[in-house]
Amino acid sequence: RFIACPRLAGTVQRCLWDGAGEQPALLEFAPGPGILTRTLLNAGLRVVALENNSAFLPNLQSLENSLDGQLKVIYGDFFRLDPLVSGTVKLPAMCSDKLFETMGVAAVPWRADIPVKVFGILPQKKERNRLWRLLFALYECSSIYRYGRVELNIFISEKEYKVLTAKPGEGRAYQAFSVLWQVGCEIQLLHMEPWSSFITNLKSGGLAVPKSTCLPNDHLCLVRLTPRENLFTGGLKPTNSSTFVFMVKQCFAKPSSRLTDRLNSWSLDSDGELLRELEIPKSAETRNLYPEDYRRLFEALQNSNMFSEAWFHDDVLESIRNIN
Repeated sequence: RFIACPRLAGTVQRCLWDGAGEQPALLEFAPGPGILTRTLLNAGLRVVALENNSAFLPNLQSLENSLDGQLKVIYGDFFRLDPLVSGTVKLPAMCSDKLFETMGVAAVPWRADIPVKVFGILPQKKERNRLWRLLFALYECSSIYRYGRVELNIFISEKEYKVLTAKPGEGRAYQAFSVLWQVGCEIQLLHMEPWSSFITNLKSGGLAVPKSTCLPNDHLCLVRLTPRENLFTGGLKPTNSSTFVFMVKQCFAKPSSRLTDRLNSWSLDSDGELLRELEIPKSAETRNLYPEDYRRLFEALQNSNMFSEAWFHDDVLESIRNIN
């Protein structure tokens, strides 16, 4: 794992809290030795530290005992919440309902204020896979998102940030991943920090900086992902969102293919009437559509008499199973 140097702690604190009004609970995952944790506490934030490495727990628990309820330390792994297993969940894996109960946070309606802020440095191993799992949970309102619009403030690699925010015309950077995160969340870049500002607890002592040949990757980016308040208005709902996710993924399986060909392969809109209503050119390639176009297309399909989710239901389930 990566650990931030002390100099960076003040910058992170300023990004996470502007000092105005009452702040929601802050859940920090994998705090390690607590360098950032102490700075956040000194700024007056109430912090829940979720640590999955038992070697770091004694120092964190000692800090917890020296404070009057401002810090709560929990043994658990943020990226092993709600595992798809039967029977008892063994620590550090845990269920989100147990975590939020321990935090003292109750579920709120989706359009309410942010109930919890999450902060941490995303592990580089399986970084994309971890972001996909969060994305599925967001669209299904499952796991942490059953409690409302939980805000993520996470350090991710620069190359993944570039993909998250890519637009049509940006080559291979623009992917289904880009569309789905942009439809689901407001994405804000809070800070960019060179890799050299982070140390690692790997025995080798070297920085495990991921290589990238297509996109810049010289920094870790602190990114805020705030679920959109209007995400589940219109035709998009948690109950059909997995179909939307799969539709977008299928459209980008061959990003240079024409959208009309993709719809025709699904026996939808063979005469192009739907695309004319949406003012989408028949010649448009799937990679030419903006995220909001994909949402409009899905909602139009939901409202048409030509659409039935049953036609790829099994493929949707298999896709979700593979991610999890």
